[in-house]
Amino acid sequence: MKKTLSVRPLSERTEAPALQKRGRGWNIAESRLDAIHDMAREAKRNPTEAQRVLGTKLVEANLGKYKLKRQVVIGSAVVDFACQSLKIAVSIDEGGDPALTARRDKSLEAVGIHLLRFPAAEVLTDPDAAVARIVAAMKVRYDERRARGRARPARQGYSR
Repeated sequence: MKKTLSVRPLSERTEAPALQKRGRGWNIAESRLDAIHDMAREAKRNPTEAQRVLGTKLVEANLGKYKLKRQVVIGSAVVDFACQSLKIAVSIDEGGDPALTARRDKSLEAVGIHLLRFPAAEVLTDPDAAVARIVAAMKVRYDERRARGRARPARQGYSR
């Protein structure tokens, strides 16, 4: 009996795949992961105009110790900019399948990544507004992190 691989229609694939806790945390074949990293590397070498403009503005914003890296691979997704310590990702919409985009967004949110999405036309017309929204989101995430750190009880020392 010959086995064939079939792909379900997008309408039936609404749920994001579960995190597997294997390898790099995602159930992705090494060859596919290498291909995704190659795509990210190529996108970093040849950015679109919107990515170039937003990247320049983010460098000018001087974000302190929290930097946004370009073309970051998170699972099987490649986001345009990401600050992994604050778990924030920025994606510039330049077309594509909305169903696949929604599925990718669900999987990123499932692992705690806050995704900011901007249309390319908006970035090109007013990049300062996009940077202001990104910086505001980063401040919110930073404040949440600090609040969680304070909420933890102090460690009890060992008594002798």
